Amino acid sequence: MNLAETPNTENSHNPFLTLNYEPALESLGDDYYDAVIAANFPQHILRWRNDAILPNLGLDPLAVTDKDFITAFGQFQGRKPLLALRYHGYQFGTYNPDLGDGRGFLYGQVRAKDGNLYDFGTKGSGKTPYSRGGDGMLTLKGGMREVLAAEALHRLGVRTSRCLTMIETGLSLWRGDEPSPTRSSVMVRVNSSHIRFGTFERLHYLQRPDLTQKLLDHVIEYYYPHLIAEKNQYVLFYAELVKRVAELVAQWMAAGFCHGVLNTDNMSITGESFDYGPYAFIPTYDPYFTSAYFDYYKRYCYSHQASICQLNLELLQEPLKAIIDKAEMESALRKFNSYYQAEYHLLMWKKLGFAQLELPVGNELLNVTIQFLQDSQVGYHEFFWEIARTFTIKWREEPGLVLKGSHIIPTSETANIFENWCELYHKTLNYFEVEQMDIIAQTLLTHNPQTTLLRPMIESVWEPIAQEDNWQPFNDLLKTIQCQ
Repeated sequence: MNLAETPNTENSHNPFLTLNYEPALESLGDDYYDAVIAANFPQHILRWRNDAILPNLGLDPLAVTDKDFITAFGQFQGRKPLLALRYHGYQFGTYNPDLGDGRGFLYGQVRAKDGNLYDFGTKGSGKTPYSRGGDGMLTLKGGMREVLAAEALHRLGVRTSRCLTMIETGLSLWRGDEPSPTRSSVMVRVNSSHIRFGTFERLHYLQRPDLTQKLLDHVIEYYYPHLIAEKNQYVLFYAELVKRVAELVAQWMAAGFCHGVLNTDNMSITGESFDYGPYAFIPTYDPYFTSAYFDYYKRYCYSHQASICQLNLELLQEPLKAIIDKAEMESALRKFNSYYQAEYHLLMWKKLGFAQLELPVGNELLNVTIQFLQDSQVGYHEFFWEIARTFTIKWREEPGLVLKGSHIIPTSETANIFENWCELYHKTLNYFEVEQMDIIAQTLLTHNPQTTLLRPMIESVWEPIAQEDNWQPFNDLLKTIQCQ
């Protein structure tokens, strides 16, 4: 929809401009950010509004107009200050001190109905002191991809940021990885915090342990408040962060998701997934599947995600050791793998229909499942959906009925392991009472949506946008993702 360009002078009636913003990060002082001014854009076309988020912000979707989104997040009227956050980071293993918010800023922080503080962070809103020669803009396709990723991951139960809105801005951009000129957008991300591992790494680089202490106290106060009264709150914070990150990676892995760029500046201090660039969902089970075309050595491939995140937590110890005993952090980090394995097994069992399994049985079934997926190269997501789609109580009667009538057809090379899998699944079902079969069927449907955001699907909704400005397939796909 193309909206009129007349500015909304009635800012007092715009619900986004009358939210109760908290100056939480702003109160830390300008050692952590720079005040910035958003770019002026020649056009403002609302392409996405996430009404599902609005009730938690205390807003009635029916009372929020498209023009309200445009005024607040496209024209940036009536909202100050806007903060470009400062941070550094390890990028593909090399420390880079020339980072920071280069094409976005912190728009504001809002206490939601659930009691948590959320950041509104823009992407593509113009140049900042950290643009480093870039134009500070976001391509329309890049914004579209992030909207889709966030909603798909949210549906799959991944702890993720979400997109509040995306506005096309009328600029033509030149990019090496997209046919150019290409269209531009501003996307607004909602997540718990934009403070990154790299935010702390910058302070260590500047040799400012005083600012590190101040930031760490801030993080605990706002994001780990249950630790404030604890005598050893700092080490408990790090230990909890280890657990959160380990569980997050397990969520990615079970979802068949490859983030693509796990640099420390893309790691949230709250253990939340955000900033989706060259991500991809794996089509088949390939441990070395790599989503970023520029990741030539597969550093951030699918199977390396856990070890890379563990390494990033280890690197975070360097700036934190000014406040937290390093030996205690090392002890906490040694639990990473056990947290990861526990969460991954639990999530994969749920994909197989079981809320919980005894370890020997569950581990054997999971191992054979992964082995069959890897050997057969059947669709990763298709396999689990076919279990959900064709499941019947009759599978308890004999192994030959398991996946009968499904689209999963083993080859001669994988027939033995497939039969082994069917035997194990049949055996596992018989550990449960007949009355529990309905629960298993529902668990399968809950954890295995029919539609998966594979690359061809993304391209199939982008093509009509690029060629005909037809947004219907995009909107239909989002509705399917959110409702399935």
